[in-house]
Amino acid sequence: MLLSIALIILVSLMLGRLFKLINMPAIIGMLITGILLGPYVLDLINDRILDMSADLRQMALIVILLRAGLALKLEDIKKIGRPALFMAFVPATFEIIGVILLSTWLFNLSFLEAAILGAILSAVSPAVVVPKMIKLMESGLGKEKRIPQLILAGASLDDIYVIILFTSFLQSFIQQDLSFAMLYQLPLSIVIGVGLGLLAGYVLVLFFKKWHMRDTVKVLILAAVSFLLITLEQVLKPDLLISGLLSIMVMGGMIHHQYAPLAKRLVHKFEKIWVIAEMMLFVLVGAAVDLSVIPSVGIFSVLLIFLALIFRLTGVLVALIKTELNFKEKCFVGISYVPKATVQAAIGAIPLAMGIPSGHLMLTIAVLAILITAPLGAIGIDLSAPHLLSHQHRQNG
Repeated sequence: MLLSIALIILVSLMLGRLFKLINMPAIIGMLITGILLGPYVLDLINDRILDMSADLRQMALIVILLRAGLALKLEDIKKIGRPALFMAFVPATFEIIGVILLSTWLFNLSFLEAAILGAILSAVSPAVVVPKMIKLMESGLGKEKRIPQLILAGASLDDIYVIILFTSFLQSFIQQDLSFAMLYQLPLSIVIGVGLGLLAGYVLVLFFKKWHMRDTVKVLILAAVSFLLITLEQVLKPDLLISGLLSIMVMGGMIHHQYAPLAKRLVHKFEKIWVIAEMMLFVLVGAAVDLSVIPSVGIFSVLLIFLALIFRLTGVLVALIKTELNFKEKCFVGISYVPKATVQAAIGAIPLAMGIPSGHLMLTIAVLAILITAPLGAIGIDLSAPHLLSHQHRQNG
């Protein structure tokens, strides 16, 4: 196992650095590391690590959501208002509809399998988008209309929306029933998830203010509470559906709202944890990819990914109707919503692990989506920002 961990770290760092030198996301190097070291190529990853793969990916997802929640400013969402709310679900909904229509035709999937695949593909990647938007905020591009803040808020909420839908579709597939009950179970799951998150965040703030301890210990407590929320979700199924993942993000947001200085410090701690969590996440997803599947689905998968993006970009334009953004700025927001990586890596292999017949296909398409859209979106943001966005002084001048 030690040899496997050493190889994962060294090869990931080397390939990640190589891709960064050519202005590509380092996560592509990590994904390729997993493919190369995985059981379908060199078979150098210990079976015990692969057996823990699902749990390690879920832990990485929890780190993502805690980071996002702790950095999420409710004030920014209030200031941006309706566009942020619409950007949280309209583009993803359009893409899910597109994937359902296309994948039932291209791959002969059932409606629920197509819906699961749509949920996997439709999330924006915080790993690509967040650093780019922070850089834009520092440069002043799009500052007056708060475009980077709009994208940050919308993308963070978009991920939660997609994960909730993914969980609901997966549960429906297991029960083999897309019943009308889902129409009230989904909002109920959201309401209970938000309520638990607010309560947990409020209690933790009181606890942290009363008992002083190192920030590292607070990080451990946050992680433990997050694991308990996920466990509670699993224990209550199917009698009561709650969204543990939503609770985790809301908990982080509540801590930021009630105790902002602490939240900022904890974000830095989780950024350090994310270095290893990100590496394990993308390597283990790459390791699960069966390369022999790609030739039979490759062309159709690429076609599905690009056609689904058209649905997504249409959703962006619809979400931004009646806003003060001009057409160039709307195009930039659309480009910023192209990259896929983190959520696809976190949930893309779950259907396969649960024994869904089309699980290999879903994972293969998820990985291809990362390989195609992560560099495409990252380069697109960098190249288009100076041409599509304006500095504040230019707007005023």
